[in-house]
Amino acid sequence: MKVLKFGGTSVGSVKSILSLKRIVEKEARRQPIVVVVSALGGITDMLISTSRLAQEGKEEWKEQFEQMVDRHHKMIDTIITDTNDRETLFNKVDSLFEQLHSIYFGVYLIHDLSKKTLDAIVSYGERLSSNIVSTLVKGSRWMDSRDFIKTTTSPNGKIILDTDLTNHLVKKAFADLPRVSLVPGFISSDKDSGETTNLGRGGSDYTAAIIAADLDAEILEIWTDVDGFMTADPRVIKTAYTIDELSYVEAMELCNFGAKVVYPPTIYPVRIKNIPIRVKNTFNPDASGTIIKDKIDNDHKPIKGISSIKNTSLITVSGLAMVGVIGVNRRIFTALANNGISVFMVSQASSENSTSIGVRDEDSAEAARVLNNEFAAEIEDGAMFPMHVESKLATVAIVGENMKHAAGIAGKLFGTLGRSGISVIACAQGASETNISFVVRGAELRKTMNVLHDSFFLSEYKVLNL
Repeated sequence: MKVLKFGGTSVGSVKSILSLKRIVEKEARRQPIVVVVSALGGITDMLISTSRLAQEGKEEWKEQFEQMVDRHHKMIDTIITDTNDRETLFNKVDSLFEQLHSIYFGVYLIHDLSKKTLDAIVSYGERLSSNIVSTLVKGSRWMDSRDFIKTTTSPNGKIILDTDLTNHLVKKAFADLPRVSLVPGFISSDKDSGETTNLGRGGSDYTAAIIAADLDAEILEIWTDVDGFMTADPRVIKTAYTIDELSYVEAMELCNFGAKVVYPPTIYPVRIKNIPIRVKNTFNPDASGTIIKDKIDNDHKPIKGISSIKNTSLITVSGLAMVGVIGVNRRIFTALANNGISVFMVSQASSENSTSIGVRDEDSAEAARVLNNEFAAEIEDGAMFPMHVESKLATVAIVGENMKHAAGIAGKLFGTLGRSGISVIACAQGASETNISFVVRGAELRKTMNVLHDSFFLSEYKVLNL
């Protein structure tokens, strides 16, 4: 059996959702499939923004709510041709919208929006879209993912998957597989209270991966609006092209550094079971896409892709008292983690007198405040300096497992940047040698990406194994 996941753009228009229907019906003739769908493109953001308007007591929430109702109604009117099916679906959808309206009205009245309430609100995107697709695909069985995707709360208050319970419930729920099982992605429920939770933005990919792993699927297919992973962002690099194959490690590295093709946590469950992932284009279903698997054919290309994260900041923790002191880095990362701040790059001087960490611009002020508080005593004594924050930067990563077998990659990388007049502010490379990441000025990101793509992908670069 297969698991197919369709993202927001794949269900966001009449054209795309009819393409989805053809793809699903074709696959269902071959074997049983589980189809996981996201909310209609843009609806999750609209659900959240409407929540904020209601919380602030602004009447505009009603207008945005009606826009969401109108969009779903127009979609149903256009794609569901059977009168009885359309009437039944309208009843389901309108019932969901009535529930949603009641929640919004409550938020509007009391000017309060708790996390639990917001989790309940955003769940309606997938609940609405999955019912529409289930009606469109004849003979499919709609299943509520909250019945088998279970979460719990970690000691620091984070919602996390209860893996063992979910595994058991998924196998039980799908013991009898119809030709097509239709599942809303992203949403889940608390294992104790049953309250609606979610797996985070991008969580529909994760839902599909969990089901694929628990059911030992033949393959997980991620259907989106691009032909697969590209050598670079095609909006920046016009000559970027589709990558045929990636290893799990390469895909995860590219995802972590800005390639938004697959939600990063998606890869882990299927990697454990050695289940391949294929990324396909709903708008171009005949394209082969990108296959992600454990063992890939060695094409001897040292670099598979270039990825980047815009709007990043570099925070430098420094001081002579750091040299040889055990536990400084532990304190840095513990303090940041306890305050929910994610770090995506670390660069440390060999003298140990400074450590630079990469965070998003919007987190930089809070990260600096947290670290200044953590090391307040040392700063007051003069043993350490106050945090130095440099913003409006960009982090770039070149990724490829063959880098570990090729000498001179870092030399070529920094030589290319130097000849192009691009200054590297900080850099880092893991011992696995699958990723070299570095920080440049945000204004130089486009130039950086272009010169590196030309150097590594459009010029002859051969590795001789002598």
